[in-house]
Amino acid sequence: MKKTLAILLCVSLFITACKYRGEQNLPQLKEAFKDQIAKFERQKERTDAKVETGVEKLTAFEQALKNATDVDKEFKRIYTHWHRVNKNTEKLNKEYLALKQNAQELFAALKTQTNSLKDQQTKNELNKALNKTQNDYFKVLNRTSLAIDKLNVLHGDALEIVKALEVAVALGQISDIQAGLSNIESRVAGIMEELNQTIVESRDLYEKRMKGL
Repeated sequence: MKKTLAILLCVSLFITACKYRGEQNLPQLKEAFKDQIAKFERQKERTDAKVETGVEKLTAFEQALKNATDVDKEFKRIYTHWHRVNKNTEKLNKEYLALKQNAQELFAALKTQTNSLKDQQTKNELNKALNKTQNDYFKVLNRTSLAIDKLNVLHGDALEIVKALEVAVALGQISDIQAGLSNIESRVAGIMEELNQTIVESRDLYEKRMKGL
């Protein structure tokens, strides 16, 4: 009898502990989401700086080649920098995936807590609002993914310009890269604005909707 009571007591304490942990899970998930927004923003700024510097280097590249005593070193410098652009884009994508994962976990916890409510009307109203908020935010995240894809394409296009110029120089010519460069320059601001919008929408979600929960 004592053994049975002890087992029942342990089970009761375990269930209570799980419930308590569940109640505490939501604040932790909100904090993790907030922290990841900041991480994404920091990496976006680093990536932006690398891209802007890369474009500046491309702009000055033709003149640098004309003045260079060792053109191979100039090409190595430009390839190295755009390799850094690529690495930063990969890191940005990693932070984006973490942001998406944190958002999924947060919305899942909110849904679980909503569905635990006994009042059906309140449950229905909250689920409707929750679904709309989640759908709207994930549209933002989908646009973010597309913006990062555009960065990858831009990186590839920049390398194409450098590779073509390297062949031209090897043949004793200096190829005009201004058309390709103008195309790259015109795309950078739009891509960065799309990424900035992700940060704005994420902060808005946290500050105006999640923070007070």
